Amino acid sequence: MSVIAGMKKLFSKKRPAKSQSGDEHQLEQPKPEEGAAAEASSYIIQPEPSVVAEVSSDGQAAVEETAAAAVEEPPQKAAKKPKKELLPPYDGPVLEVRNVHRSFQTGSRIIHVLKGIDMEVKPQQLVMLKGRSGSGKTTLLNMLGGLDQPSSGEILFAGQPLQDWGDQRRTALRRKEIGFIFQAYALMPLLSAWENVELSLRMADVPRSEWKERVGHCLDLVGLTKRVKHRPFEMSGGEQQRVAIAKAIAHRPRLLLADEPTAELDSKMGAQVMTVFRNIIEVEQVTICMTTHDPTILEVADHVYEMADGRFLK
Repeated sequence: MSVIAGMKKLFSKKRPAKSQSGDEHQLEQPKPEEGAAAEASSYIIQPEPSVVAEVSSDGQAAVEETAAAAVEEPPQKAAKKPKKELLPPYDGPVLEVRNVHRSFQTGSRIIHVLKGIDMEVKPQQLVMLKGRSGSGKTTLLNMLGGLDQPSSGEILFAGQPLQDWGDQRRTALRRKEIGFIFQAYALMPLLSAWENVELSLRMADVPRSEWKERVGHCLDLVGLTKRVKHRPFEMSGGEQQRVAIAKAIAHRPRLLLADEPTAELDSKMGAQVMTVFRNIIEVEQVTICMTTHDPTILEVADHVYEMADGRFLK
């Protein structure tokens, strides 16, 4: 029993532990509070003072830069380049036609409609193309408005060669600078006189704020103030033609082209239309070129070109 008691006494004593370095030290359990604090402190890294100073200065600079950007005005949008004018300023004739020929091919046959046309239309003139049917008047008028191109020769509108322009540019020219009046009036049958004239402004991209004043002015100019709500079938032929004139001048064109505007009218109505033409030349400062075979209206023209077989007669 003494031997067993001696062995218990030997193993019950605390034995020192050896570290990896071989030094012996007493094993002690850390207190719970001290262990938690040690573990937490192991995750906290204290930067060096120089690093703290650098981060602080950079952070301050970033804050100041952000504040300055907030105070600064937003950057201005780049100014849009002004659109190139369709027609530059020009003091010469509105139209110049130089040795224009126009031919059409039907099968193996070539038909010469225009055979060397030369003419000039000055600003604010009323110019008439006189001739029988088939003399080439309408063909020439279509080319003056950019609807057709000559086989050879030049057509200058305000000094610009129309035959060198593309279709898109000629279309823009017709919408902005040219008004058309047709023998058959070409009005929308379900629209009133007011709405027909307003339609011209829509197509020419005129600001909506100008429509009311401009439509009223144009209808008053042709003497139809009391007929603004009437549709074409409720008006006479002369009244319909005057609506067509108001529609043609609504977008303030430089040139007005009329294809036999009095052909469907009696002499009295025809005289009224010609009076309207002279009035709008004075008020609107527009130039008019028209075709006709009616000798009774020639006296109101500033210049008359007589055509026969595709040529001008001298």
